[in-house]
Amino acid sequence: MKCPFCNHENTRVIDSRPAEDNNSIRRRRVCDECGKRFTTYEKVETIPLIIIKKDNNRETYDRSKIEAGVLRACHKRPVSAQQITCLVDEVENEIGSREEKEISSQVIGELLMNKLKNLDAVAYVRFASVYREFKDVNTFMDELKKVLE
Repeated sequence: MKCPFCNHENTRVIDSRPAEDNNSIRRRRVCDECGKRFTTYEKVETIPLIIIKKDNNRETYDRSKIEAGVLRACHKRPVSAQQITCLVDEVENEIGSREEKEISSQVIGELLMNKLKNLDAVAYVRFASVYREFKDVNTFMDELKKVLE
């Protein structure tokens, strides 16, 4: 690592520990040439995940969009913020474990619905009604029958 003060090539790590976010390593370094100290952070490089929307447009993954959808589905339901965070974390972990650079929004929607089904049946039906774009009462009833079985 080059020294930011004198551009000397040789620096040493004198202390290493996890950063506050627990997603990176904080390293204190000292320059062998000028003796000055500085801090660097080491983090895993990730390629942004691309979401393929229903209309085949592509956009970068945005956790807040998933959280907002789940939050709307769980509105006035006995579901805590912690449960919602855990659900979104689980879906993110499943997406990440696929090691794909692009993923369909339909896959994410199905993962979310499966998790919501186990968490709260009403939230599941609310989410499904928007996600699957129920056109009439019959499609809504068909989904309710699946939940009741």
